[in-house]
Amino acid sequence: MKQILSLLLLIISNPASSFHFPNGRAFLKTPKVSHPLRTRTACFSSSSNNQDNSETPIKLVVPGRPTWQQTMLRIADPSKSISFYTETMGMTLIDIFDFPQYKFSIYFLTTLPRGETYGLTPGTQEAHDYTWSMEGTTLELTHNYGTEDSETFKGYHAGNEERDGFGHVAFSCDDVYQATETLLEKNVLFKKKPDEGRMKGLAFAYDPDGYWIELVKRPTTGKIRNIFNFSQTMLRVRDPQKSLAFYQNMGMTLLSERHFDDFSLYYLASDLEGIEIPIEDSSTNDAKNNAYSKFGPLLELTHNHGTEKEENGFEGYFHGNEEGRQGFGHVGFLVDDVHEACDAIREMGYGFRKVGLFCSSVESFVLLAFNESLMILSFIHCFGLGT
Repeated sequence: MKQILSLLLLIISNPASSFHFPNGRAFLKTPKVSHPLRTRTACFSSSSNNQDNSETPIKLVVPGRPTWQQTMLRIADPSKSISFYTETMGMTLIDIFDFPQYKFSIYFLTTLPRGETYGLTPGTQEAHDYTWSMEGTTLELTHNYGTEDSETFKGYHAGNEERDGFGHVAFSCDDVYQATETLLEKNVLFKKKPDEGRMKGLAFAYDPDGYWIELVKRPTTGKIRNIFNFSQTMLRVRDPQKSLAFYQNMGMTLLSERHFDDFSLYYLASDLEGIEIPIEDSSTNDAKNNAYSKFGPLLELTHNHGTEKEENGFEGYFHGNEEGRQGFGHVGFLVDDVHEACDAIREMGYGFRKVGLFCSSVESFVLLAFNESLMILSFIHCFGLGT
């Protein structure tokens, strides 16, 4: 099968879950229970860009109130990366999972509204419960021990090379020019400053691992009090119709789409708090401003025109877990019952096959689902992990 995949999707289910991708593999340890803490009313997605479904919601194909919960990036030095994302970009470290027996740790960060205090201690059960029940989206930073001082480790693949699926994460601000000056004063390096290149007003900074950080201007100054808020993850997709249908079936709503001569952008969200919905025409400037006014992140799908046509010979995007291209790992969704969700995904026509596990006793297993444009990692229950 050709490797023409644009992203990874991780499905996790409850507060006791723990997982990782050491050297491109994955495991999960979790009891078989539904999530007891998630209480928000389920979101519904529209099957048409212009359909008002406020009175007649469409039943989700994937059950269990799926919500986008994480974007995972591998990092070389957690002290540098956590300092950058908390002290420079204003995020809050909400949780830590340490696995010394497997020589890695994972750190979860999110943007909290300015003035909101996080009173839990990362790494505690209370923090774990919060992480696996929150309705927002986190940035998951994965650290494999030793990369911070290894003489042979050359760093992670930051994306944006030929056929890379991952593009960047983004943070919104009131003034891109002022934000750029602020970051320059903190010795942050830039790929592009707002007055450079053809697209004025956009800026791309580098994080400590070289991942691109886009600075996006908010449509309304002063509405969000934070200097920065985590606002986007960008993935390139081969066929937008297939990808949009998939994410809408994962509970996301298409808020905005923008079409240019040779590419198109689609913006989706799980959490619709604080924005007007639905927008009758998602291609309008009002729809764009509505999407960009969100406090929480958007999933930005970028389609380069023509990649969906087999006759063009496009071989597809790398997903970030290939040897030599590891950097971005996956996006993840929370569901109430992972078994029920995977049954529904299977009915959507996605095939499954097993991948490698670090388990001494396996009662159920990790599944890897393929179709022409998507790769889906579903972390099912894996018992018997050593401690």
